[in-house]
Amino acid sequence: MYESYYGLNSKPFQLTPDPEFFFASKLHKRAMSYLQYGLSQGEGFIVITGDIGTGKTTIANSLLDNIEADIYAAQIVTPKLSPDEVIKMVASKFSIDTQGKTKTDLLESLREFLEHLAATGKRALLLVDEAQNLPLETIEELRMLSNFQHAGKPLLQSFLLGQAELQPILRAPNMEQFRQRIVASCHLAPLNIEETCAYIQYRLEHAGCQRTDLFTDTAFDAIFEFTKGVPRKINTLMDRVLLFGFLEELESFNVDNVKSVIEEVQEEMFTPEADAALEPIDKQTANSENVAQSTREAGEPPHITPNGNVVQDTKYYKDMLEELVDALDDAIKHKVKLTQYIDKLLKKKYQTYVRLKNEDDK
Repeated sequence: MYESYYGLNSKPFQLTPDPEFFFASKLHKRAMSYLQYGLSQGEGFIVITGDIGTGKTTIANSLLDNIEADIYAAQIVTPKLSPDEVIKMVASKFSIDTQGKTKTDLLESLREFLEHLAATGKRALLLVDEAQNLPLETIEELRMLSNFQHAGKPLLQSFLLGQAELQPILRAPNMEQFRQRIVASCHLAPLNIEETCAYIQYRLEHAGCQRTDLFTDTAFDAIFEFTKGVPRKINTLMDRVLLFGFLEELESFNVDNVKSVIEEVQEEMFTPEADAALEPIDKQTANSENVAQSTREAGEPPHITPNGNVVQDTKYYKDMLEELVDALDDAIKHKVKLTQYIDKLLKKKYQTYVRLKNEDDK
């Protein structure tokens, strides 16, 4: 409705995950690097967790959209499946007939399918979305599937994507064998204020918007304050903001325009009390009200340990952590490139070997 009014060729803030609109924040880039690294390794589990709406499914769709031709990928979104049910679903996703077959039959069919893929120079990838819904015994069943091997190489690799609740599940004492199969894991956090602005501008530009002055800085601040940097909430709010602008014939948006829409959305869709509950700091956790107050006056929210102690010099530690994260990101990117290069080299040598062998047979 508002697309033509603002010079857009598509909806920039639709709720359905779309790999075409994938925005790579620092954490999203790291998650994608882990997925690509996992693919290059061809074994083990990659685990990506994050709060609701932080972009896990979008990352998965983006990965599948650019996957190599020699990988046969399947994706399942899991309700609470039993071990038998998950085997049946995995088999179905790999186009295996499940009618009237026992679990033993399905496992044998899966093995035959995976071995056939390997014989043709391909391998299988399973993406499990909403993995936090799976019981422990079902996750263990997925681990057992990773035991299918041919010539010492695993026939099936799995990526698990889930909400933060997946983390304590994987930390359970009886999940040690699964944890040993995890080659990398990452937790997606909401976007910060700078990333939120860049996210909005990126999506607008990707949808054909030529303007960079559609929103004032204070309007961006209001959007971030309300959405907390969660991409799905940003999409919901921004769709309503643009519709509001179209109906009111606004050429640009200031903070008052955005707040008007926020008030409407709060009444219809969100619970303001829940958001407000996130902001106050329980006085019982503060070691010193005076220290907390002075920290707030300095323009930085207080950081409090579980024991109630206020952390001093938080900026120093934040800067150190950011430098460490950047260094790790660079190392991962270098390792991914190196692994991809070696993989291509090995494929080329294998092709040469097959060609020479065929010539010798003739």
